[in-house]
Amino acid sequence: MFCIFCKSTDSEVIETRLSDDGTTVRRRRQCLACEKRFTTYERVEEIPFLVIKRDGRRERFERDKLKRGLLSACEKTSLTAEQIEKIVGEIEQELKGSEASEVASTQIGRWVAKRLKKLDKVAYIRFASVFKRFVDIDEVNEEVKKLM
Repeated sequence: MFCIFCKSTDSEVIETRLSDDGTTVRRRRQCLACEKRFTTYERVEEIPFLVIKRDGRRERFERDKLKRGLLSACEKTSLTAEQIEKIVGEIEQELKGSEASEVASTQIGRWVAKRLKKLDKVAYIRFASVFKRFVDIDEVNEEVKKLM
């Protein structure tokens, strides 16, 4: 591993931690040349999952894209960054648990909506308004009535 500060390839691992979901290893390293510390993350490279979009296009599943969507829906709500990260991890586990290498974007949307509905109603409505493509206030009102 090369140092991000001086580019030396000599470093030692000071501390190693496994993520809560067991999919990532966090390593704290120290460069032997400049003695600065930095963090690296290890994740198993897996076979990519393809997401089938509504228009039939297929694109690679991107964890960060899902996380950005959740962050947008959860902005100024009671959900914490840890809860959002947990949802993203759970969705990844759903994908890994499925037998298929392709999954419809609508299925991913249903998985996310199910979790948000339990955690924060405002975040759920925000997410649902994009996911379900509400076109007017009456559709939003119907969804809110279902929550009550």
